[in-house]
Amino acid sequence: MSEKPKVGFYWCASCGGCEESVVDLAEDILMVTGAVDIVFWPVALDFKKHHVEAMEDGSILVTLINGAIRTSEQEEMVRLLRQKSTLIIAYGSCAHTGGIPSLANQFEREAILKYVYEDSPTVTNEKKMRPKSKYQENGRVTTLPEFRNVVRALDQVIDVDYYLPGCAPTPKLLKAAVLTLLSGNLPPKGSILTPDIALCDECPRKKSKPSDLKFTEFKRPHWTVIDPDKCFLDQGIVCMGPATRGGCEALCVNGNMPCTGCFGPTSRVRDQGAKILSSLASSVGADEESKIDGILAGIPDPVGTFYRYGLAKSLLRGKIHKTA
Repeated sequence: MSEKPKVGFYWCASCGGCEESVVDLAEDILMVTGAVDIVFWPVALDFKKHHVEAMEDGSILVTLINGAIRTSEQEEMVRLLRQKSTLIIAYGSCAHTGGIPSLANQFEREAILKYVYEDSPTVTNEKKMRPKSKYQENGRVTTLPEFRNVVRALDQVIDVDYYLPGCAPTPKLLKAAVLTLLSGNLPPKGSILTPDIALCDECPRKKSKPSDLKFTEFKRPHWTVIDPDKCFLDQGIVCMGPATRGGCEALCVNGNMPCTGCFGPTSRVRDQGAKILSSLASSVGADEESKIDGILAGIPDPVGTFYRYGLAKSLLRGKIHKTA
C-alpha cells in the first residue's frame, strides 16, 4: 500500500477561527483524515518542533499556515515548515493579507508595548515592567519570542504556493482545495483558490444595486434597521462587496450584514481599501466641504473599515519603528 500524502497545519497570529474551520468540515473531515496523514497540527495533536526538524526536507506534501507573522517564533516556524513542505498554502485572511492583526501596523512597536503593559486602564504595573526576551537565574535561561516591529502576511516572510482566503475559509473551499491537491492537477503557482469575481457578482441583492449612487449619509449597521432585500450601499451602509473577491457564498450578506472584505481583492484590484474608498468618495452627494465632512463622519474608522483584513499588503503598509 502506498504511503498517504503528509499534511501539516500551523497557527500564527490569528484568532483560531481557521483552525475551527477545519473541524467545520463535519463528516468530510473523515474523508480528509482518511486520505492524508496529518504529521503536524500542534493546536489539536501533540506535535513538537523537534518532530518537524527530524523530517526530511520536502517530505510534507502541503502545510496550511494560518495567521499573520508578528513574533520571531512564528517567523522561525514558518521558515522551518517551508523547508519541510513541498507546498505551502496561506490559509485565511491573516496569512493571505495580514488580517485584523495587521491593523496594529498603524502604531509603532513601542507605542503598543507601552499601552499594553503600562497605560491600559485594566493594567496595574507601577514598576512599568515588561517581559524580556531572555532571562537568566541560577544558571537557568528562559526565553520568549521577540515582538517584531510590524505584522506581515505570510508571503512577506516565506515563499507561498497557494492562497485560500477568508475569515475563515468556508468548509466548501477547504474541501475543494484538499481534493485539488490530492488529484495532482495543480493550478499555476500563486493562484488564489477561489473564483476571481467580485462578491457583488454572487450577491443575492445585486439586482437592487442602483447604477447611480448618491450618499447623503453613511449609516452604521447597528444604528439602523437593515432591509434584508435591498443593496447595502443603497441603504447608505458601507459594503466592501465591490472591492472584494467572491467565493464565500455571500454568507454575511445572507445573514443581513454587509461584506467586510475578508476574501481580499480580485486580481484586477491593486489595493482593496483604495478601490472601495475611491468608489464611495466619488458618490458622495455633496459639494460643500462641511457637508462632505458631515457625511464622511458616518465612517469613524476608515482604516479599520477599508483595510480591516489587508493593511499588511496595502499600499499604505504601516508605520515602522526603526531600532539600532
